[in-house]
Amino acid sequence: MANVVVVGAQWGDEGKGKIVDWLSERADVVARFQGGHNAGHTLVIDGTIYKLNALPSGVVRGGKLSVIGNGVVLDPWHLVKEIETIRGQGVEVTPETLMVAENTPLILPFHGELDRAREGQNAMAKIGTTGRGIGPCYEDKVGRRVIRVADLADDATLELRVDRALVHHNALRAGLGLPEIDRDALLASLREIAPEILKYAAPVWKVLNEKRRAGNRILFEGAQGALLDIDFGTYPFVTSSNTIAGQAATGTGIGPGSIDFVLGIVKAYTTRVGEGPFPTELDDADGERLGTRGREFGTVTGRKRRCGWFDAVLVRQTCATSGMNGIALTKLDVLDGFETLKVCVGYDLDGERLDHLPTAADQQARCTPVYEELPGWQESTEGARSWADLPANAIKYVRRVEELIDCPVALLSTSPERDDTILVTDPFAD
Repeated sequence: MANVVVVGAQWGDEGKGKIVDWLSERADVVARFQGGHNAGHTLVIDGTIYKLNALPSGVVRGGKLSVIGNGVVLDPWHLVKEIETIRGQGVEVTPETLMVAENTPLILPFHGELDRAREGQNAMAKIGTTGRGIGPCYEDKVGRRVIRVADLADDATLELRVDRALVHHNALRAGLGLPEIDRDALLASLREIAPEILKYAAPVWKVLNEKRRAGNRILFEGAQGALLDIDFGTYPFVTSSNTIAGQAATGTGIGPGSIDFVLGIVKAYTTRVGEGPFPTELDDADGERLGTRGREFGTVTGRKRRCGWFDAVLVRQTCATSGMNGIALTKLDVLDGFETLKVCVGYDLDGERLDHLPTAADQQARCTPVYEELPGWQESTEGARSWADLPANAIKYVRRVEELIDCPVALLSTSPERDDTILVTDPFAD
């Protein structure tokens, strides 16, 4: 049976939540493979709005196993709160429907404090972090001093891990003018939360491989977007993990050969939250119109998103680095009513034409977009569920996007509603 990886192909906020939910009906397991609770997924199901951060999008669908993989960094207190919230909306969450990898790193309160303190002192070069401790936790993971879910089960191990972490963090805090961490209070908090987390703990790598051998369909869900990848994004204005499709394997413990289809989620225009380069950004009436019509405010932070025309150069890059087999094009309806649409087909860097975004930050900042203009359409595409429902110019726009990014459209989304989706190619088809 086919296994599918879903990744954002821009700077995040592409509409992954809806697409993952739409696909989850065909899946048996939905696995989250990277990121933290800085990610925000909004699902609209039968008029009910669910806002998820740490939980996989499939958790709101009955009969599915939801998995948080080891590539995620997890705030245990936030997870418990998020579970309580969706339970209040009638969603059942049990150890039979949710599993957390035993080797998942834990975000602790001092991670968030360090995150916010650093950002507050970087007035000249802000990264745009959400301040939730995701980056510092990943740093501790690489530095081999993080506390993991399995450590909560043994008090002696937990104390050892905490002491190792505090040696490092108290030295950092002294340099930032922060007080030392209260070791006893931290341990008490971890001991208190441990039973709530451990009941979901499992060897996820083993479970997923068994599910695969049994013929179950697995949907792998990423957070953020490929342009925020720590290696291939617009560094240093990126997240602290790998967000491209290859991370699905290392972030859950399933081999790369088990992935059959990579689906990139692509917004019909471009948005970005926070700092960093954005070649097609619009600071005019068109940009304001995109933001207003698209309701471009962050699910987690509420921050207004920067808006611009579709950048085919960047999406072509992310299709390549993630090996995408197809894309889900979302928010096409936001473009309704524009007389003319622009698509970036290249960059001008100091008089030289480029077909990719350069790696060097100073060069990225100097890139100006080369546009191709396409005719817009006045008819509404909102709620369209077949090609026949789309205006001719909207179809032409979609086809031109496919040509420019060297990747076909597999799904087309025309509203936040789950069923307002045109299926071209089923990623789960054998």
